[in-house]
Amino acid sequence: MRDRLRAVVRSKTVLVSGVVVSVAVPLVTLPRLPAVTWWPLVLGLVPWVVGKYVLCPLRWRALTDASLGRGWHLRAYAESELIGLLTPGHVGADVWRVARLHGTGMGHADAVLSVGADRFVGAVGLIAFVAFAGTSLPTRMLLVAVAVGAAAVLTVFVVRRLRPSLLPSRPLPRPRQLAHGLVLSLGYQLSIAGLLLGAVAATGHSISPMAALGAFGASQLAGAVPGPNGASPRDAALVVALAALGVPWAAAAAAVALKASLAWLPALTLGGVSLLLFRRAVRHSDHPGGAVAAS
Repeated sequence: MRDRLRAVVRSKTVLVSGVVVSVAVPLVTLPRLPAVTWWPLVLGLVPWVVGKYVLCPLRWRALTDASLGRGWHLRAYAESELIGLLTPGHVGADVWRVARLHGTGMGHADAVLSVGADRFVGAVGLIAFVAFAGTSLPTRMLLVAVAVGAAAVLTVFVVRRLRPSLLPSRPLPRPRQLAHGLVLSLGYQLSIAGLLLGAVAATGHSISPMAALGAFGASQLAGAVPGPNGASPRDAALVVALAALGVPWAAAAAAVALKASLAWLPALTLGGVSLLLFRRAVRHSDHPGGAVAAS
């Protein structure tokens, strides 16, 4: 998998295709939207960029037991976001982060633990915010969460008995690390609410911040079904949730499309530049693993 990802990074075809897709999505989507006011979008986009590209990488770093600097995590996370937007269900993002950690010399199991812990704390932060918003999570979502947790515990138990060498060698995140990560996750959830509020306000409508968090959280259940950014079941569920809050269907669809389109701008700028620098470092190094660790 690591070799395949390295081949993708070195491929000019993939790089050009990514740029074309990144530019095409907003160009195709935005002209079809009703008239919008741009200043609410800007006000919502700025804190979201800070949340996504600063708070989330710092959360990942807080949960990773490795001597890697903040800059490394900021760059690797930005790269993963661009790759995630190019893959259904955003699955490429986690695969890329695991590969980047593995490239620094970290064991594969430890890299998976790092990314998995980050995802777990992010999910806890989302659930906490949805609960704070006074929105009841769907029973199916709670059952899925419980089932996944039970399956994870069972898997660890079986692997420990049969193949202990496959388990991570590094210790699990300490309570203080988890608390630090949770605080950063809550900050990111606030930024998501800001972006969604800005997108809805841009269409001439409004909802309360708590309702925005509830709508976003309730739509996450559909995220189990993969799909392209802006046209996934999760996006469709968010449109339905906004409509249930009183936003007209056309405006709800426009707000979700704006939110999805805007995600490409920082991903292409921050992630694209970082990927170009990473690709250059790999090309000029005789030891690709060392280039991964240094970039």
